[in-house]
Amino acid sequence: MDYAQAIDLLYNSLPVFQHQGPGAYKPGLDTSRRLDDLAGNPHLRYPTIHIAGTNGKGSTAHTLAAILQSAGYKTGLYTSPHIYDFRERIRVNGEKITEEAVVDFVERWVKTRDSHPELSPSFFELTSTMAFEYFARCGVDVAVIETGLGGRLDSTNIITPVLSIITNISLDHTTLLGDTRGQIAAEKAGIIKPGIPVVIGERDDETEQIFRDKAALESAPIHFAEPLKCMVGSTHNLYPDTPFGPLDGELRGECQRHNAATVMTAVGLLRERFDIPDSAVRDGMADVTGLTHLFGRWSRIADDPVTICDTGHNMGGWELLVDEIRRVERRPKHLVIGFVADKDLGHIFDLIDGIKNEVSIWFSAPSSQRGLPAPELAAKAAGRGIYGEIEPDVNVAVRRARMAAGNDGFVLVAGSNFLIADLNTI
Repeated sequence: MDYAQAIDLLYNSLPVFQHQGPGAYKPGLDTSRRLDDLAGNPHLRYPTIHIAGTNGKGSTAHTLAAILQSAGYKTGLYTSPHIYDFRERIRVNGEKITEEAVVDFVERWVKTRDSHPELSPSFFELTSTMAFEYFARCGVDVAVIETGLGGRLDSTNIITPVLSIITNISLDHTTLLGDTRGQIAAEKAGIIKPGIPVVIGERDDETEQIFRDKAALESAPIHFAEPLKCMVGSTHNLYPDTPFGPLDGELRGECQRHNAATVMTAVGLLRERFDIPDSAVRDGMADVTGLTHLFGRWSRIADDPVTICDTGHNMGGWELLVDEIRRVERRPKHLVIGFVADKDLGHIFDLIDGIKNEVSIWFSAPSSQRGLPAPELAAKAAGRGIYGEIEPDVNVAVRRARMAAGNDGFVLVAGSNFLIADLNTI
């Protein structure tokens, strides 16, 4: 078996949420525990940090990993979904899992499957086991683990971390997690473990008591991140007053202020177990993409005109994106969007409606089988009074938008991870 065959088996013989949507979701931890037992419980061989939340968990996970790496710790990082390559999901000190390791794991799984026909894992259940085992084989000092969906019934929730983090709560995956923020918060709160401290990134009246009640039930110390003063620059964020001194944050934008506050609170607690000097916090915050290869969070992909891509695909993400678009001083502004077909776009359209007179909109589509065709997206938007150009091929849409913007303009490509994955180098 070669790498291409291994990936084909993972994608085509297992339910994959990225491809199939909610139909691939398998709630419950029994299969994850069985897989972990068969692998020798690898997650018990190193301390973990567990991160849930609707938005910001990827940025928070990557930033914490960058700080731990800067402090000299061999750091595993498990995130999802990937953009270009499956191996982006599993990293050690920023380096993707090797193709050989993926092939070896899949080959061993095929043999295991033949002797355990009762096991029928999802793609995420199996890849979580792959990550836990790979980190153990690499001898990591610590692993940062991001939930895939929800928390209580997420495949990663078999771990007992040294710290739990819930970044924020917004409406997303409502058919699976609940259609109110309170219901979603209760699912995310499922990662709170007995006696294990938890950091809550953002507090509000609808969810705070849910987290407090769950923490009290589990006798888990609860910490709410304190807001940070932040100066949003064109290339970075400046945090002039943190417990670790003034910091330059490579990840820029107003949304990163909340993530940075969460990270600062988390690092303060992690210092009880790990030696994390101020210099490591400074170095990690300043070089997240270099250390962990994070991509797709307000990532600058071209100049003249400035062109940004972002994997904003839910209400919370678009609240932040709309704020960022309003802050852009360059003119004219162009917005290229595309989503998957099962995404509830009502709240997103409400937000775009508020800026539709500031931007020229291009309706595109991911090439994924779950992609919402560009004409259908345009028709749905028109029903809300939002109009623009239709260009199914995102790369053609971006080229046309950049030409229309001119050197002094601005282009944002945003929506589904699949849309960003379709982008070619500009």
